[in-house]
Amino acid sequence: MLQTPFWPYSHCLLLVSCATDLASSGNLDAVSTNNAQTMTRTSQTKPRHRGAPGEAELLLRSRGLRVTLPRIAVLDALTRASHVDADWVAAAVRAELGSVSVQTIYDVLQTLTENGLIRRIEPAGSPMLYERRVGDNHHHIVCRMCHAIRDTECVVGEVPCLEAADPAGYVIEEAEVTFWGICPDCQNLYR
Repeated sequence: MLQTPFWPYSHCLLLVSCATDLASSGNLDAVSTNNAQTMTRTSQTKPRHRGAPGEAELLLRSRGLRVTLPRIAVLDALTRASHVDADWVAAAVRAELGSVSVQTIYDVLQTLTENGLIRRIEPAGSPMLYERRVGDNHHHIVCRMCHAIRDTECVVGEVPCLEAADPAGYVIEEAEVTFWGICPDCQNLYR
């Protein structure tokens, strides 16, 4: 068993590689980072008991993905906001988890996109943007002035909503449509 000195502070960070005995004693909360356990000792904290899995955890498991704190935090962040860039996602995740690398954020966004849990859109002149709304063939309306983005329903209601004049042997699965215009706020500014 690991011997730790008593510190008069309410929280004391200990980096240990194997803390099974300590974690089971109920005196420590554990958060996994970089193949080690960061442990926070709290004299007033009761052990946390996990409740039912959250929506993010269930989504990850449904795709056969490992459930990690950064993946859950990214999904939760994209539930709160839509059409946001990786910097916004990184700030939201860091606000929840603390230090998380930019590379981790991009890796999580890529994995979630590849597995159909989030959607990446790339309006011309904008960075890649991410949203949770997937699988319903919706489109986007982008303001040419302020770059605000809104969802709009599919033009015809079924996939693909447009037919290619000459598909050249391709099986067309989807058509991404971006409508461009001036949003009501910008219209009011320039009247």
